[in-house]
This record gives sequence, structure tokens and C-alpha cells, in this order.
Amino acid sequence: MQILQPAEWKKPRGFSHGVVVEGPGRWVVLAGQTGGDETGNYAPDMAAQVATALKRIIKLLGEAGAGPEHIVRLTWYLTSRSEYEAAGAGIGAAWKETLGRNFPPSTLLYIGGLVDDRAKVEIEVTAFVPSA
Repeated sequence: MQILQPAEWKKPRGFSHGVVVEGPGRWVVLAGQTGGDETGNYAPDMAAQVATALKRIIKLLGEAGAGPEHIVRLTWYLTSRSEYEAAGAGIGAAWKETLGRNFPPSTLLYIGGLVDDRAKVEIEVTAFVPSA
């Protein structure tokens, strides 16, 4: 995977502008993952919900024989800008624990709500696993 970073552009923090993927392999596309745990319970704060959503993503990628290094796109749907900004340190810690130093192209959208009223975040993932 080649990261797209024009030399004259400032390097973004926490994501990349784009990637190029070449060669044979498998695409993995995940439905949006929310911060609800295995029993359907939601933590009350944004950072904890993001941590749960990211753990769910890693679990699903593992089912496909993939890992965080294979993610080529993330789309985040967030219900509150202020909660997201206030949760920055916790979200950063959750990212480091699950995705490590991988910063794929990402889009963050603030929306009016998600299907489950308790959900504060939903994250969609596209990944590519090259053939061995």
C-alpha cells in the first residue's frame, strides 16, 4: 500500500490523504460498527464507545485474516462534535491500542443521530489484504 502525500502538503495528523493499492488480493468491507458491546450495552462516554467500536473492527478484520495494517478507509459518523473533541485523549489511547501507528484515509461526519439512540459513534471500514 502506498500512502499519497504530496511533498508540498502538510502531513495530516491521525489519517492519510489517500492510498494506492495494487495487485491481487481480497477486499474486506465492514458494516458500520458502533460502541455497543457484545450484550448490546453502551458506555455513556464517547471515548469508551470509540474504543469498543475499534475493538469490534479488529475482531471482524481478524475473522477475515486481516489486521489494522490492511485498512484502506475509515468513515466515522459522530453524534457530537463537542463530545468528540473532549474525548480526544481517550480516543487517541484507544486508537493506539487497536490500530497502532496505522493512519488510513478517514472521513469524519457529524450527524443528528444513529439508529440506536445510545450510540455516539459508528465507524465503517474498507480493508485490502494482498495475496501472499
